[in-house]
Amino acid sequence: MPDNEVRDYRHRSVLPFRAVPAEVRLLRRAAAAQLGRWGVPHAVEETELVVTELATNVIKHVGEGAAATLILILERGGERLRVEVHDKSRSVPSLSPAVCDDECGRGLHLLAAVTVNWGTVLTAMGKSVWCEITLGPERACRRTERAVAVLENYRTLCGVAQEGRLYDAVHRASAVELIADLLHWAAAGGHDPEDVLDQAQMHYEAEGGVAA
Repeated sequence: MPDNEVRDYRHRSVLPFRAVPAEVRLLRRAAAAQLGRWGVPHAVEETELVVTELATNVIKHVGEGAAATLILILERGGERLRVEVHDKSRSVPSLSPAVCDDECGRGLHLLAAVTVNWGTVLTAMGKSVWCEITLGPERACRRTERAVAVLENYRTLCGVAQEGRLYDAVHRASAVELIADLLHWAAAGGHDPEDVLDQAQMHYEAEGGVAA
């Protein structure tokens, strides 16, 4: 990590792990617990998604059982959270066009939509894939912006046409399909889809219900 980034963090947590499905579940819980200790539990939902996607990519593209490290960095001022996953491969992921059944491609597109920024840094030992999550007052607005970006991308990936006055209707239909896909993802990962919906509703109500 560059020196200017080292000086900019307020809190830092380093969590080594093995790239296996059982470890990903434990890693997600550990990250959520750490955010609670730092006083930013409202970022758990997005952080768990980012941690799951990054750790799963290590399993798929570096190899099951590979040694890796999750690093959480809370910036000074508490406005952003940086999530990094380090592994020993120098193969760099790319955000290329993906079709609807391309799970890896869709995962990277989802990360790009739900985070404020992401990228890859080659290191002496391999690489680090990182994402930044917004925690500040602009969070509600960012949620709306991310939702629009996700829907636009989802519509494109699935080849849904869009014309003039049908714009809102197409986005509404895409939103329903995307939510259904996410519930399928939750069930496939061993989560209760209804619990996921309940937690999403709680987050929505806790943040005022309306984006600024």
